[in-house]
Amino acid sequence: MSDASIPVGRVLRSSTSMFTIGTRVLPAEVPLFGALVKARINPNCDAFGLVYEVAIEDDQLSRQLVAADKPEYVADHRFNRQVPIDISVLIVGHRLGEQVYQYLPPQPPIALAKIGTCTREEIVQFTEEFTFFRTVLYAKDGPADELLAAALRTAADARGEGKRAYLVKAGRELSRLL
Repeated sequence: MSDASIPVGRVLRSSTSMFTIGTRVLPAEVPLFGALVKARINPNCDAFGLVYEVAIEDDQLSRQLVAADKPEYVADHRFNRQVPIDISVLIVGHRLGEQVYQYLPPQPPIALAKIGTCTREEIVQFTEEFTFFRTVLYAKDGPADELLAAALRTAADARGEGKRAYLVKAGRELSRLL
């Protein structure tokens, strides 16, 4: 987790409740399942979302390289992919100006909008309240239980020494909801 936002990719498609990122970054650099990312909607508004799926599609060259015994070709293809890695993101809130809201933004991010990881400060600010739990639990795409658990681990890790207290508070809210 970084104190600076890291560029991830660009929006391929979006709706009010989710968006898909296309990226060429290496799998080790792809945001982890449950990571909080942000997409610029307009100069005054960012959408926040949780990564719930990473799909690395094959192409004809990948199929041929599987059978090849040429490590240098495989390495070249892994580092210079022409087929993007798709990252699916569930929108769980937005920031309008300086105010953070844990409900869907007024409009989705547009195609080719830049996506970045959230900073430690943004993760703490966004996850201070637990209203986004409902959005995750009622999401029809992705494994909701595992996504919420991963998001809570990310939020707790961002708090350092306050990790345990945060998880206890989140657990109480989650048990109330369920």
